[in-house]
Amino acid sequence: MSADIAERTASRIGEHARAHHIPSIVLILHGGEPLLAGQDLIWDLVTATRKAAGENVQVDVRVQTNGVGLDDSFLRLFCELGIRVGVSLDGALEAHDRHRRFASGRGSYSAVSAGISRLRQEQFRHLFAGLLCTIDLRNEPVETYEALASFNPPKIDFLLPHGTWDAPPPGRHPESPDTPYGDWLTAVFDHWYHAPHIGVRLFEEIMQLIWDGTSSGEAVGLSPARMVVIETDGSIEQVDTLKAVYHGASTTGLHVTRDQLDAALLLPGVAARQIGAKALASQCRACPIHQICGGGMYAHRYRSGTGFANPSVYCPDLMRLIDHIHQTMRADVSARLRRKSL
Repeated sequence: MSADIAERTASRIGEHARAHHIPSIVLILHGGEPLLAGQDLIWDLVTATRKAAGENVQVDVRVQTNGVGLDDSFLRLFCELGIRVGVSLDGALEAHDRHRRFASGRGSYSAVSAGISRLRQEQFRHLFAGLLCTIDLRNEPVETYEALASFNPPKIDFLLPHGTWDAPPPGRHPESPDTPYGDWLTAVFDHWYHAPHIGVRLFEEIMQLIWDGTSSGEAVGLSPARMVVIETDGSIEQVDTLKAVYHGASTTGLHVTRDQLDAALLLPGVAARQIGAKALASQCRACPIHQICGGGMYAHRYRSGTGFANPSVYCPDLMRLIDHIHQTMRADVSARLRRKSL
């Protein structure tokens, strides 16, 4: 991102926050690999955004990094700017290095784990936001969780690999009732539930939805989408997971040099992610758990001919996981009530 685009981006964010009297916003530096932007650009973008938003708006800044370049100089910068750090890690050495390799073919696990160790130093520990892990069915679920938990992160995010009905994710056969990802996540949940000293976002979101029907993200639930992506060239785009759907799926035609962020709210694709159950397929609306699963991630619903008016390609997996969590919670509450009555 050029210095000019960074300045215009900051201006648009501040303009939006002030126009809507928003008390706090979240600015996520993502990629690609955001540390490749360099420390000067990160400093300029963050300070310019806070200046544009004004002293009455809290700007919560986070960076999602592969951790390879996470040295003490970056950590001092993040400490000075109050930037929290999430690191992508797919499990133990073999699991992580299967996909995350340098151009030479050498695995990146040792470099990533070293970066996390630096982040966990006492002076930087407060910056640690958590670990992000993309599920690979070849990795044993509990071992994967324990490998992540060994770094004692405050939060773990498990992400389903992106896929659609046209291009299913690995091991997911769209017409099959099998639930490989649901089984994988259920195994982790059972292990985690009895000693949840580390937050697992997906599990906590589902439990919160079962409890009171509210969610904060887009993986599950029907909360309206609250994010746009600003690319390095200044293009304003929809959520970047849509890039897994088809070429140009996230494109809006908007740009920070011409358009206010409000213009994105008028686009049909963005509006569909604001209206909750009304945007779901008819079979989803008829499902008793649709308010919990929310139809799954928007990108995962796509199918040629019907667009996004479909259940998630992960529908059986989500039903398996949600039902298991619901049954576990219900059994636990019943047991606690019985103990109280004794």
